[in-house]
Amino acid sequence: MGPIDYGDRVKIALMDSGIGLLAAAAAVRRLRPDADLVLSSDPDGMPWGPRTPEDLTERAVAVAEAAAAHRPDALIVACNTASVHALPTVRARLEPGIPVIGTVPAIKPAAAGGGPVAIWATPATTGSPYQRGLIDDFANGVAVTEVPCPGLADAVQYADEAAIDETIAAAAALTPRDVRAVVLGCTHYELVAERIRAAVQQPGMPPLVLHGSAGAVAAQALRRAGAAVGAAAVTPGLTVLLSGREEQLPRAALGYAEGRMLAETSPAL
Repeated sequence: MGPIDYGDRVKIALMDSGIGLLAAAAAVRRLRPDADLVLSSDPDGMPWGPRTPEDLTERAVAVAEAAAAHRPDALIVACNTASVHALPTVRARLEPGIPVIGTVPAIKPAAAGGGPVAIWATPATTGSPYQRGLIDDFANGVAVTEVPCPGLADAVQYADEAAIDETIAAAAALTPRDVRAVVLGCTHYELVAERIRAAVQQPGMPPLVLHGSAGAVAAQALRRAGAAVGAAAVTPGLTVLLSGREEQLPRAALGYAEGRMLAETSPAL
């Protein structure tokens, strides 16, 4: 049986401060291999975490509008921090013309497993009212430990192997030995998920379950875009916007399986 022709092309845009959007982009590509992708990030303004909410929102709106200029069928805000602070403003600017999908830490499915659960997140998100609200709403009665991961997102962004090892080890040391699930509360962390698993998994304990958001937001974006899921008969396109400039995929992105997969399936790179 040959590839399925789904008719109209679908274009999904993703935005983030940096390469954390790769995980969701790769998830979209796996679900809909012919999807054209627009990856819009802000290397000139990152990291977003230390910025004021107002400043972060201004940067995020600029990145979103750069992506929107390419007329996508849906936009994924593939950044936990931007989803917390800027999602309402981005939606107000772009919807209903372009559906906007935010990224929420997967606390609900992690807690459904019974716990104990650890939530790895940036220092700005750890202990925030937003994250505490999600814990109260979805993890009632489950033991949850919030683990700050200073420097991990930056280490992943620049594919700094030594810094990745160091920051993962530091966060693992703060993670209770009996946790059964880890929520990856920053999209960058999904790019090093297996390294996190190896650092946290304890001998003799049940296999550790990692909960990211990439798969769920990718599926939701395709639903909002009205796109079917499956194989396709055409070569997908990939547009990379760095602080609004159309360029190639950053070299650091090719240090991760998700980045290499996007490069290999988009020959224009």
